[in-house]
Amino acid sequence: MFQSFNGNSRRPRQVNLSGRNANPFTAITAGNSSTGVGAKATLAHAHQDRLLRQQERDRTNAARIIQRVWRGHLSRRCLTENRRQIWDEHRYTRRQALQSMVSQYDSSVPLPFRHADEAIDELQLLLSFVDYNQPKDLQRLDSFIEELLMTTDNTNFGRQQDIPGSPMVRLLLLALQIFDPNRIPPKLQRNLMSLLVYLTAKIPKETARNSEKYYSAIARVTLPFKPEANGTFECSLLLSCVLGPLNTITSETLTAYEGFAMFFLTLPGLQDSFRSLESLVSHINYKLLANALATLSRNSSKVFLGLNVEGRLWLLAYLIYFHNFIHGKEFTTTQAKDPDYVYVVSILLSSLATEIKARINIDQTANGEVPQDNKEQKKRDVSAESLCPSPLPHFIQQEIMSLVSQRSVANLLSQGSELSLNGDNTSSSDFCNKDDARALASYALTLLTVFTRRADEIRMWIYLGSTIVPSSDNSPALRLPALKYFWISTKATTVFNSIKQNSQNALKHLIPNRHPHFDGKASASQSVSQPNETDQEWKIILLFLELLTFVLKVMDDEEFFSANEHNSSGLSNKARSWTRESALPLKEIQGLTVFLKNLAFVMYWNATTLAGEDSSVLSGGIGSWFVPAGSNNPPKSHKSAKPKEPTLAGIKSMTIDYVKGTVTGLLRMIYERDSRRKFLPDGHWLMTEHIDMDGFISAVVEEEENRHQAQEDDSENGDSDRDGTGEAEEEEEEEDVDILIGASRTQQTRFYEKLRRQQQKNSRKKKLAAVTPRLQILQNMPFFIPFETRVQIFRAFIHLDQYRRRHGNIDPDQWRMAVMHATAGENLSGSETLSKHHARIRRDNLFEDAFEQFYGLGDRLKEPIQISFVDKFNTLEAGIDGGGVMKEFLTSVTSEAFNPSNGLDLFLENDQNLLYPNPYIVERQKDILRSAGIEERTAEWYEEMRELMKRFEFLGRVIGKCMYEGILVDVNFARFFLLKWALTGGSSSASKESGYRANLNDLKDLDEAFYQGLLTLKNYPGDVAEDFSINFTVTDEISAAGPGEDSHQPSRLITRELKPGGSNIPVTNENRLVYISYVTRYRLQLQPQQQTNAFLRGLGDIIQPSWLSMFNQSELQTLVGGDSSEIDVADLRNNTQYGGLYVIGDDLQEHPTIKIFWEVMYSLSDTERRQVLKFVTSTPRAPLLGFVQLKPRFSIRDGGVDQERLPSTSTCVNLLKLPRYTDAKVLKNKLLYAIKAGAGFDLS
Repeated sequence: MFQSFNGNSRRPRQVNLSGRNANPFTAITAGNSSTGVGAKATLAHAHQDRLLRQQERDRTNAARIIQRVWRGHLSRRCLTENRRQIWDEHRYTRRQALQSMVSQYDSSVPLPFRHADEAIDELQLLLSFVDYNQPKDLQRLDSFIEELLMTTDNTNFGRQQDIPGSPMVRLLLLALQIFDPNRIPPKLQRNLMSLLVYLTAKIPKETARNSEKYYSAIARVTLPFKPEANGTFECSLLLSCVLGPLNTITSETLTAYEGFAMFFLTLPGLQDSFRSLESLVSHINYKLLANALATLSRNSSKVFLGLNVEGRLWLLAYLIYFHNFIHGKEFTTTQAKDPDYVYVVSILLSSLATEIKARINIDQTANGEVPQDNKEQKKRDVSAESLCPSPLPHFIQQEIMSLVSQRSVANLLSQGSELSLNGDNTSSSDFCNKDDARALASYALTLLTVFTRRADEIRMWIYLGSTIVPSSDNSPALRLPALKYFWISTKATTVFNSIKQNSQNALKHLIPNRHPHFDGKASASQSVSQPNETDQEWKIILLFLELLTFVLKVMDDEEFFSANEHNSSGLSNKARSWTRESALPLKEIQGLTVFLKNLAFVMYWNATTLAGEDSSVLSGGIGSWFVPAGSNNPPKSHKSAKPKEPTLAGIKSMTIDYVKGTVTGLLRMIYERDSRRKFLPDGHWLMTEHIDMDGFISAVVEEEENRHQAQEDDSENGDSDRDGTGEAEEEEEEEDVDILIGASRTQQTRFYEKLRRQQQKNSRKKKLAAVTPRLQILQNMPFFIPFETRVQIFRAFIHLDQYRRRHGNIDPDQWRMAVMHATAGENLSGSETLSKHHARIRRDNLFEDAFEQFYGLGDRLKEPIQISFVDKFNTLEAGIDGGGVMKEFLTSVTSEAFNPSNGLDLFLENDQNLLYPNPYIVERQKDILRSAGIEERTAEWYEEMRELMKRFEFLGRVIGKCMYEGILVDVNFARFFLLKWALTGGSSSASKESGYRANLNDLKDLDEAFYQGLLTLKNYPGDVAEDFSINFTVTDEISAAGPGEDSHQPSRLITRELKPGGSNIPVTNENRLVYISYVTRYRLQLQPQQQTNAFLRGLGDIIQPSWLSMFNQSELQTLVGGDSSEIDVADLRNNTQYGGLYVIGDDLQEHPTIKIFWEVMYSLSDTERRQVLKFVTSTPRAPLLGFVQLKPRFSIRDGGVDQERLPSTSTCVNLLKLPRYTDAKVLKNKLLYAIKAGAGFDLS
């Protein structure tokens, strides 16, 4: 069909030889001449002609416009000049007429208008041509103003002129427009100021409506105004201009105050411009000012953000100054209430929190003055001057610091609403005005946010406040403590009741407060909305939680439980301690814990939902300080940081994590009270109904595996939390060295690196919190899960760790075989690895030998170790270590090291014989080094101090090894020390023991006498300052020798300040709670910090801190030493192994002696059973999950037929060697005699 097809599908090449353009779509531009012919060339020429014609039309139109504009300009200029001539002629004629009436007339002296209409006519003509760029027009205006001010007949300058568009209003706007001291002569400037004073009196409403322009113009004059360079008249005139729109009360007065605040009170240094602000504030209606700002803020929540930072700072300072001036220095509870002031200051402080914290000097004297010499602070500031913003001006700093005083804080409640009583009790339904409580809560939270270093003082001042409750009869009014005031307010909130009713309701109250329109693109309905109802209620709740946390730190158990002894309302006129008055009834505490439990559970379980999409990335905040490693770019300014972390209650620093930490800490404090003295029902703390417990353990183990994998990935990337360089050295240097050695650039680098590591650590915690909710609950709120379940999880974690570290060879013998065959271990040969895990230990030098040979292992102490004991003749003792000798070794080391009378002096005992780290050993070691001639801050000095800390670290590893292997030891630690173990692994806790919150009740376990002394101080009814004469210092007595040592050297006293300048701050009735809080924190936390950190660091090498945080202090003691409950003989019998003739045969019958033994065990008291158990296993307590967990198992073997022989034991293998007694009475007597005679150790 296709005859031309030749089998090739490619198109044949076409060559154009005609010279014509073969592409019909090719365009010919107008600028190119076409050489083509035909239709295409014709079209190209036509297109070019069309373009040329259009260009001509455009030029013609442009010329017409220019001509029209020029003609208009000429016409206006001619008209203006004509009007100028008319105005000049009219003025000349008027002056000639006046000249004929006056016998002596000076043409240079201005003459008044004869009547108001004449002035208005001349004003209208003047306004039609005046140009402030023309000097002659300014002269005309100047002369007109002078004559206007001289006019006495001004009756027509009244209401008809106080309307928009009237000549007087136009004159006002003109005056405001040209009122610039840089562009007008001084004489005209004075006349304009006089004119403004005149106009504000004649047209006050229109002046107020234009307050923005008015005070902007006044600000231009005020900024360069110097009283010393101007006379008294000018100062008075400027003050009259400022006060003019404010002194006449009209319907627009609030608008005038708004303009005054936003455009004038944002100027810097007004106290210098007016010589003194008293002349200004004494003529201002302060309440109208506060009300105007409050109304403005409520109508537009972001109104203050439109001001620059400096403007907001000055506005805040002036407002505080006005408030203090109006109310005077003496603050009384009968003064007028200022809810608007509290609200506005709270809003301003909140918006400036970051700026104030960065620029204010918190170390103040009592009167609020800034100390001039602050060299020590400068020495400790490792960030260079280039990183620090400029300090706040003295006036601003002084006024802001006046907020942080007991007078202004403690009396906040006196400005709040009153409570009315219905009957004898105060309930949430009695609360009258929620708005006042919200404003006070917002204000107080903002103070806590800004002044973080004085947070405890602020909490104490609020706590000491009270509100007056009028009585229903004629009896005196009653005082309601601040804590109960805010508790009643909290119970009245919808948020509290909703979350208390159902934990799932917490999400809807938490998530909306992230403000999805934070980027400024709010919807029309939200663009001018005030903070929502939920945010306001959260502020009340958060402040109550802050106050309760503080009160529980200084409230002893007797006061805590005293609330049920008197009226639950807490209203009393009797002389009771304020702490007792503030105690909440136990029934109320139970309801509060339900709310806290539900809230905490949701915050941990739904961490991903609450964090939002960006939970894995820390944006803004501290991250803006960092640059990539090796980068030369400087860090970004902190001002550019815009944190995206979700917040609560509209307060930037009240992040979800902060609230989570507060709720967690408070719950744990109440839980500790309940653990010491039960007052909540059984099962109250459990949250198992919200969790699927069937697969809980396996799910937790999987999360732990994910956590470990993430930690390994971070370590491979060089982001490990611990670098292995020895944190004791760093802590010692931070404790002793005032200035880091190195140049400024080196200091900056170290500062950046420290912050970078901290940020990365926080970022990892956030990531893990999102993917490990069960672990987070176990670590932070372990009491939500039954204890037995947590113990099983603990043992599962250890089993998983052993499997991972030993590559599947969990059994010690299998691991050793694998090491010998190079299938496990490190970059060493099998024999070298095993040799590091084997030690020869002298029985008369147990601890030192153990330390010398095993400290270098670090976390490798987790692997199986082998011990060979050497007697005093340097002979190896017989015995094969199948695990029993290791147990004997660990129990012996702990018995020696934790014995306070052994000379090591590492641990001390309290009155209950409970152990805690020796808090004086560091100072004593320093004295020893000084006496040895070793200079401080030298390499040798630090090496000796590190050696001491290494021993604490090693003891931590030994205890961890015992827990890791499931070996119980008879060592009892003080509760406050165990509490630090439990608080080292929570995600909301900082590293080391900083998660521990020292409280007064813990001090009882340290020093009973000192605890009672502080109670006396706290409840003392007299004058503390006069009768006690103590200050904010603490004195330690350092003994020159340890226990049992003979020394003739006297003890040394060391006095330390509890706060900067503490030696000059007396303890008074008002600040004694802060003193008690500080001294408690010093004794329990700061003084033993190095020792405790070293011990916990060693313990953490073996047992993950997150595992320890699953238990409270009592449960941790159980993990270490066993269950303190009654010995279960039946459980022990079911888990006992028999050897020798006592092995149970095929008939499944026990040997007669074994039957007699168990009969005797049943007949013994629990104390005697514990003695038997300690006789055999070296510990008097049972394992956590029963005797099935005892390693090695409890064993009994044949001890011969000699009826006179005493029973003996091999505690290393938990073996009882029992002779074949035939009589139960003989067996009992021999057993108890052997126990009392100490016939225990027998390594055969």
